[in-house]
Amino acid sequence: MAWRQILLSNRRLLSVPSNSVTSGFASFSSKSNPYIVKVGIPEFLNGVGKGVETHVEKLESEIGDFSKLLVTRTLKLKKLGIPCKHRKLILKYTHKYRLGLWRPRAEPVKA
Repeated sequence: MAWRQILLSNRRLLSVPSNSVTSGFASFSSKSNPYIVKVGIPEFLNGVGKGVETHVEKLESEIGDFSKLLVTRTLKLKKLGIPCKHRKLILKYTHKYRLGLWRPRAEPVKA
């Protein structure tokens, strides 16, 4: 009998309506929406900045497509002659882009 009461009380606690739990977070969004520009290799590397944009021509001629850049490994970038710091930045931001945590800005950043 005691087990039945415990199980029933746990079911009541767990059966909270789902909309009451998430209603406080419905208006919160960590992502902004000014990213209507189509992303290619030049836009991506300009968004990363820090000197990586100097490799635009090399990456466009060797890799060609932005979707291929997203799955490129460090050894391929090394064979293209891209320095270690720039390879790290490219791989870091491609990983963030794939996860949806980062996108290049629509307008260029003023230095």
